[in-house]
Amino acid sequence: MVIAVEDRAAPLLESDPEIDVVFEAANGREAIDGSQRHRPDVAVLDIRMSVLDGLSAATEIATTVPGTRIVMLTTFGEDDYIERALGGGALGFLLKAADPRELIAGVRAVSEGGAYLSPDIARRVIAPYREGDRVRSAEARESAAALTDREREVLALLGAGASNAEIGTQLHLVEGTVKGYVSSILVKLGLRNRVEAAVLAFRAGIVEAD
Repeated sequence: MVIAVEDRAAPLLESDPEIDVVFEAANGREAIDGSQRHRPDVAVLDIRMSVLDGLSAATEIATTVPGTRIVMLTTFGEDDYIERALGGGALGFLLKAADPRELIAGVRAVSEGGAYLSPDIARRVIAPYREGDRVRSAEARESAAALTDREREVLALLGAGASNAEIGTQLHLVEGTVKGYVSSILVKLGLRNRVEAAVLAFRAGIVEAD
């Protein structure tokens, strides 16, 4: 697995022998230029990068290097950025203070075609829906009700961060069939990517944030 990283995350990820850090970026512009040059499997970006912020860098990388999957690093207190990043092409969200094993697990999940929300971030994303925004929570449940039983099973596994291959194994489906279900779910729910599907799964109560 070849990845590009925000420079402070490099030592943690290089501890995994299967991860090859192809370059390190000190700012958002370097992350874009390096991703366009090296076309890594995964780019790990800090939301608050200098020169160009991580959200803008993620959007440009997703547009110009579509084969590169994006993981965003964030801290407590940056919740407003998480919602914005959901539509920016990122497929993983982790806390910068996360255990190195979680960081590696998140990068692996995204590299294998899944989506990953660290448990702490998942709880923060859905907190407003538990704390009183019952209308939007009900809307999420109503949207999910339009899915078939099999699509709900797939959505639950998407919410757990499973890749297409992992979903196929658990549901005894070939990967091409899983891709079809994922596409159908995104169309029916009006979503742009797997992360948005995972968030809806949490908000609708299909998956619990432990």
